[in-house]
Amino acid sequence: MTTQDLRNQLKKVREASFKLADLSEESVNSILNQLADLLESRTDEIVKENAKDLAKIEETEHIYDRILLDQERISAIAESLRKIATYDSPVGVVLEQKVLKNGLGMKKVSAPLGVVGAIFEARPNVLIDTFSLCLKSRNAVVMKGGSQANNSNQVLHRLILETLEKEDPELKYCSFLLANDREVVAEFLRMPDLVDVMVPRGGQGLIDYVRENSLIPMIETGRGVCHTFVDQSADLQMAKDIIFNAKTTRPSVCNSLDTLLLHESRLSDLVKLLRPVEDFGVEVFADEKSYTELEGKFNADKLKKASSEDFGREFLSLRMSVKVVNDVNEAITHINTFGSRHSEAIVSENKENVDKFMRSVDSASVYHNA
Repeated sequence: MTTQDLRNQLKKVREASFKLADLSEESVNSILNQLADLLESRTDEIVKENAKDLAKIEETEHIYDRILLDQERISAIAESLRKIATYDSPVGVVLEQKVLKNGLGMKKVSAPLGVVGAIFEARPNVLIDTFSLCLKSRNAVVMKGGSQANNSNQVLHRLILETLEKEDPELKYCSFLLANDREVVAEFLRMPDLVDVMVPRGGQGLIDYVRENSLIPMIETGRGVCHTFVDQSADLQMAKDIIFNAKTTRPSVCNSLDTLLLHESRLSDLVKLLRPVEDFGVEVFADEKSYTELEGKFNADKLKKASSEDFGREFLSLRMSVKVVNDVNEAITHINTFGSRHSEAIVSENKENVDKFMRSVDSASVYHNA
């Protein structure tokens, strides 16, 4: 694709965004529900294309689980579309209104951004998520998925276009999938007259690349380096359950547990806390105090001494690090130093410590006993 071809295509996306802004809520929800039905009816086709991507990846690689699409996951994607269709529209909401002294009435009303550029890695379900949220908010979208999920992304986007054309042939340009061509992506990032905002979703390398090369304003997401702090007053069984759930449910996703922070007074409970993840086959990188406590009591093949690189590390697999801290203040300092401001948790019955943790941890999501 030449630069002019790309510009011509993006002009069509821009024009489609104007039509999308005037689309009725009934039509938006109809498209979402139709796409949900189509995904489920074409499950075999999606799984077949997904298998082509998986065939190039070792099952032991964390990326395998992130790319995998099966009947259960496709049904979950379809259900998410149906759920989004039930949400109130985020567009046209009166945020503020007043009448000036001269009688002039003024309203501040939510409106679409226009054209959203989204570059993401790995999970093909992100393509459907991105399209559906942009459609619900009346934004046209230009997407670029990871090359490792190329076949999966292509088939999902074909179903999006099929649904849009069925609703209104002129709408098919409101969603566009960029080719896996680095030069095309580089050109795309330099077209602020045709794209209103960029949203990179993936690893630090991707985010840094977009930040350094884009002339388009950017909303930055981030990698997930996530911690759970088990405080002095934590309930033992609750802490065990939370650690196990956070580490093993979907270890390849960005809000899975990376580092357990343990109050030093609970060091004697560490073997019990980690027994469920040990039985699940989780590899543990332990600091000096925790390693000494675990040595001879934890599977030797899965126990390693932690290096400095194991803190602030996003594992995306059945691996985690453990660090012993003196108190809630040291836990907070560690998280704010090594975390990625994604998801953090405290297990505690001490209200003062909980309140301090919830106030002081700088993260998008902060959990207490959850």
